[in-house]
Amino acid sequence: MKMNRTPTIKNEPGMIALATLILVAAVANLNLSVANVALPSIGLVFNASQVQINLVAIGYSLGLAASVLWFGALGDHHGRKMMLILGTLLAIPSSIIAGFAPSIEILILARIIGGLAAGMAFPTTLAIITALWSGQKRTRAIALWSGIGAAIAALGPIISGYMLSFNDWGSVFLITLPLAVVALLMSLKFIPNHVSETTAPVDNLGGLLSLLLLGTLTLAINFAPVPDSEILIISFLVIAALSGILFIRRQRRVENPLYDLKVASRSIFWVAACAGIIVFGALMGAMYIGQQFLQNVLSYSTLDAGLAILPAALFMILVAPQSARLIESRGAGFTLLAGYLFCLLGFLTMLFLWQDHIPYWKVGLAYAFVGIGVGLAGTPASHSLTGSVPVERVGMASGTADLQRDFGGAIMTSIFGALLTAGYARSIASQIDNLPAYAQQQITSTVETTLQKSFSSAATLAQQHPQYSAQIISAAKYSFLAGDQWAYLAGIVAILIGAALVFFKFPKKEEEEKLLAQYHETDKEEDEIHGDLRDDEVPAELASRQKVHEIIQKVRKGNNDINDES
Repeated sequence: MKMNRTPTIKNEPGMIALATLILVAAVANLNLSVANVALPSIGLVFNASQVQINLVAIGYSLGLAASVLWFGALGDHHGRKMMLILGTLLAIPSSIIAGFAPSIEILILARIIGGLAAGMAFPTTLAIITALWSGQKRTRAIALWSGIGAAIAALGPIISGYMLSFNDWGSVFLITLPLAVVALLMSLKFIPNHVSETTAPVDNLGGLLSLLLLGTLTLAINFAPVPDSEILIISFLVIAALSGILFIRRQRRVENPLYDLKVASRSIFWVAACAGIIVFGALMGAMYIGQQFLQNVLSYSTLDAGLAILPAALFMILVAPQSARLIESRGAGFTLLAGYLFCLLGFLTMLFLWQDHIPYWKVGLAYAFVGIGVGLAGTPASHSLTGSVPVERVGMASGTADLQRDFGGAIMTSIFGALLTAGYARSIASQIDNLPAYAQQQITSTVETTLQKSFSSAATLAQQHPQYSAQIISAAKYSFLAGDQWAYLAGIVAILIGAALVFFKFPKKEEEEKLLAQYHETDKEEDEIHGDLRDDEVPAELASRQKVHEIIQKVRKGNNDINDES
């Protein structure tokens, strides 16, 4: 197996390079979250179903999650800076299309394209950080990247809420345009042209299979609550299952796998990957449900709803540096568990305290808990992945780190959205069944379908029938609260499963250090073997190049004996 690599940068770069990478990641992080505040407005404008609203919310995560592994490997081979620039560049037209989308379908498509753009740029940022920094500097760089990135994602709704106070829904998708332009220019100037890339061929078939697996699985979850969609859901699940089986078989057989299952089987790697999926998914799911709760149930304005999550952003920024120190003193496993504890407190607060007419402190308390939890757990989740792989596999590790955020966000948001949709529709149906017979006769099947569609559809119906507006909104609020309880319970169960996985399977600090040392020695030995192979190949390669050079020179001189020389 040939693993020729371009030379690694020996001198660690300054803060300007790290700032550039964080800014590139900020474009992806903001685009990930700006839609949440606008979802109720989008639902009203397009008269969208709850499933369509869910797809707008997760479309970006869907595109990103489905592509990060493949695009990360392409960056490892063809150039990480090139992928960084391509992704940032593509983010510009995708944002413009989303901002001026004439239909909900075009908006969903634009969100998916934007996610694919982020799939090029976002995993590359962590791969470059891992390749350029080492030791404690790498840990702190990842802590800044993780904490600031998560905080920027949390700030997205605040910025969106401000924009929506004097612009229409499309303005939220244009927020990142100036950032993308600045990030593009800084990437061209401050990021090295080559950062530990490999010349090993890319497993493009494996990339396509991973895209099908992750994409169809996410879509199946989103369409689960849709009536009469059993065939579509089964089709998605069959494609996901077949893609998964074929992907695993190919990764075991191909010489240069897209996803090295041998490396992925390392306990530090796979446990951290699963833990990160849950913790980042919890953050995105909480933001998704929370924004609709604040606007639909508490009747917050878009600006107030965006400002309401400020505690999450602040605590993520404040806690991230402490997370890096805690990793060094107590280990990644302890830090992950501490983060899980605070995430659990956040979801328990939502489950028991988030009701109609509550004061803001109950909202802020839940977001503060989640912010502390993600601030603590985000750094070890990413650090453990990148620290347990050889340098030529940092693209795989960074792709997995991004998969934590994006697949975790897409899956948890999809599950939360499906449960919210199912719980909401069931509650509306139950309320109608409990009405007196004469009242039920006045509700047509069309009206009942509209009421069950989404809170936005119920609000539109209330505007069309002002004499029943209070009753319709009251029923919709009650049903939303019934649905979101299911979502919070799902979040609690997921967090408990993740905490148990970390507690029982993630090594303690001393064992973690020993395992990391073993991984390093194993990877070093394999790298030396590949280096010996490369040394053996160099003379033949140089001789071949010299022969070609001699022939070209004779062609230029008009030598007629070129055929003999060939």
